[in-house]
Amino acid sequence: MTLFDETARTLLDKPLIARLAVIDPDGYPHTVPVWFMRDGEDIVFISVRDTRKVSYIEANPKGAVTVGGAPGDGGGYLVKGEITIEPDPDDVWVRRMCHHYEEPEQAERDVADWADLDIIVLRLKPHKVIKVA
Repeated sequence: MTLFDETARTLLDKPLIARLAVIDPDGYPHTVPVWFMRDGEDIVFISVRDTRKVSYIEANPKGAVTVGGAPGDGGGYLVKGEITIEPDPDDVWVRRMCHHYEEPEQAERDVADWADLDIIVLRLKPHKVIKVA
């Protein structure tokens, strides 16, 4: 069963800024803008390991992301699910993400500049997809 229809896949494949929401220790949403890509039915983000969102995900893997909703987007989507943390060997996702969002020269500069950072992959496994107007 696929959670994303063709309209959702088309929107999710665009280089838009998403809003990732995770739960902080006090039970409040912690929402941050992020780059993302769709990997099949999963939504993938990259992050430096030493961030609040990562520590919150380690404590509680439930999260959600919103994409779209700006004028001209034709609406947007709220995707809820569980987030796992994975390594990014050889900066595969860093490179893919940079090239998805930036021109090739800038993407390669960022890949080189970020090489010494401890960047990991956050993978949202969707349980529910909601179309929002």
